[in-house]
Amino acid sequence: MKSINKLVLSIALLTTPLFAFAEVIEIASFTLNKGVTYQEFAAIDKTVEQEHVKQQLGFISRETAKGENGEWLVVVHWETLKDADASMNSFMQAKAAKTFMSKIDTSTMNMKRYTK
Repeated sequence: MKSINKLVLSIALLTTPLFAFAEVIEIASFTLNKGVTYQEFAAIDKTVEQEHVKQQLGFISRETAKGENGEWLVVVHWETLKDADASMNSFMQAKAAKTFMSKIDTSTMNMKRYTK
């Protein structure tokens, strides 16, 4: 019976979405600069994710989506608020962030965080 309980627990842990363990959900939305295509920005966004965001302590997951008229959405799950803050504080020093920021209309940027 104990081995069945362990098996059930193992399966439950393996099938639980990673973001279920997130304490912080960070949502950013913004509009791309005129002339910047979705395809161009998607490659830049992926570079930021790979070279900076995924490397940060407490990172769980990140997804992006395009909207209409150049809108872009980013959702990031973090283990703790401290982890999310540390990533944000180091973001502008990241090499990939410079290109990322140059392609967006910063006056349209809106970022919110939600905690569980």
